[in-house]
Amino acid sequence: MGIRRVMAAKLRFARAVSSVLAGVAALALAFPAAAHEVLPTVGLMSRDGDTLRLELRLNAEALVAGIDLDGLTDTNTSDRSAEYDALRLLDPDALSARITQDWPRISDGFVISAEGRDVPLSIDAVEVTEVGDADLARASRVILTGPLPAAADRVSFTWPEGHGTLALRVTGVEKGFADYVDGGERIAAIALTGGDAQSGWRAFVSYIPVGFDHILPKGLDHILFVLGLFFLSPALKPLLWQVSAFTLAHTVTLALGALGWVKVSPAIVEPLIAASIAFIAIENIFSTNLHRWRPVVVFAFGLLHGLGFASVLQDFGLPQDQLIPALLGFNLGVEFGQLTVIALAFLAVGAWFRHKSWYRAAISIPASVLIACVGLYWAVERTFL
Repeated sequence: MGIRRVMAAKLRFARAVSSVLAGVAALALAFPAAAHEVLPTVGLMSRDGDTLRLELRLNAEALVAGIDLDGLTDTNTSDRSAEYDALRLLDPDALSARITQDWPRISDGFVISAEGRDVPLSIDAVEVTEVGDADLARASRVILTGPLPAAADRVSFTWPEGHGTLALRVTGVEKGFADYVDGGERIAAIALTGGDAQSGWRAFVSYIPVGFDHILPKGLDHILFVLGLFFLSPALKPLLWQVSAFTLAHTVTLALGALGWVKVSPAIVEPLIAASIAFIAIENIFSTNLHRWRPVVVFAFGLLHGLGFASVLQDFGLPQDQLIPALLGFNLGVEFGQLTVIALAFLAVGAWFRHKSWYRAAISIPASVLIACVGLYWAVERTFL
């Protein structure tokens, strides 16, 4: 009777772990597949004689709605998400008018200074695209201009708190400044005449957290795919084969996509990524070992995920003088993120239960069923909704 009670307690604990995984899956289902992901603003700064020009490519609806973007990964989590969704349905002229009307508030705390004086910036143009897919954020362009002191060759730059990340670049010169600016951050001196580009090492290091952030916490679909690989078998060898195939594949298409050599519409890539999650999880349910063709399938799916990673880099922008170091840093960050997911899964369940006879029935299969359901839900939503 004592042995039975111990076994029953272990099974109850395993089911409790499965319940936690179910909660994670339920959370994933609660977020739309085309989630309102917070993308960085892209700023292109240049000098034309005594005029400073700054082009901002931004998610204007979020700023008009007054959403605090610092540290935010999804606008659905904001208490202003309803207003944000309503703004995304406005036609271009109406939204352009709102941007112009609200710009004094939006630009509060946004300061560019030269020769000890603030540069007064005014809106030169506002360009808003058509509504299109209402489930996807649209990028608007706000072009600002202002007079520079005749002798000014450097400016200081302050990005307002609450505006999220800005990818700022100086264009039209050789080795122009390129870096990320967080909300509330000030850069003391930016050379308008060039020669201020990142070193290869700095570009490499600065893109590592960008890649990691795209896995944890923003890459829920990639997290579920990696968990699908983890739950095939508690043995280390099958996991290493799969992760190696996945890493090699997404490295290839990440580079090709980020360099602009391969481009596939997200409308095609995103449903296929969701289908890949479902496929891997469903196979886990009916297979106990790593078949010879599974790494090939994982490799093919890795090519898709690499294209998804590449779209993120295109949104952020790459320093043209340091493309390769930035790509390597981003990819390393992605790998750190994936390994962190695997390590957390191992510490949560693998380390304690992987050698138990009931591991597959009580943990692996239930978790795979939940992952498959999420993948199928996303595939349908991304295809038809």
